[in-house]
Amino acid sequence: MTEHSLARGSRGNPNHSAISAIFWKCARAHDAGGALHSSRQIGLGLRAGKFTLGDLLRHIAVAERFLWAETLQGRTSRYTTHGKELADGYENVIALVERLHAESMEIFEKLSDEDLQRKCKTPDGADITKWKWLRLMVEHEIHHRGQIYLYLGMLGVPAPPMYGLTSEQVRARSSAE
Repeated sequence: MTEHSLARGSRGNPNHSAISAIFWKCARAHDAGGALHSSRQIGLGLRAGKFTLGDLLRHIAVAERFLWAETLQGRTSRYTTHGKELADGYENVIALVERLHAESMEIFEKLSDEDLQRKCKTPDGADITKWKWLRLMVEHEIHHRGQIYLYLGMLGVPAPPMYGLTSEQVRARSSAE
């Protein structure tokens, strides 16, 4: 996945660099999909009826685009599924994630400071300030990123480091003063 223009502060809007810090880190959940190397792995889950790795990646992308991006525009959620009918197989799932994330970023980058102070309605009808609703999106993605990393660890697939170094690399470079 390449860095979206929002992360570079596109269009000169000062909101873009502030918002981008949150959303680009959030997009790192999508990067975890890149650690997978086969359609077989993307279809694995902990047990029947629970999220597979592919389900988690599709869920994050679909929720971002069709739940958060829609409600921030004053619309109702359009999240109806995160199933294989949206994208099946490694390449197709990653393409879906990237496409929906790009669509979400186009919507988010249009938000002004004033927009972020306004209210929107959550899917259950609660009023919430838009910036707080966006923060909940980040928390949602962090939660599922944790699940993805757990799955990857159980499969023996190295997970991409979140902050540049793994904990093992940090310990190896640290002094024991």
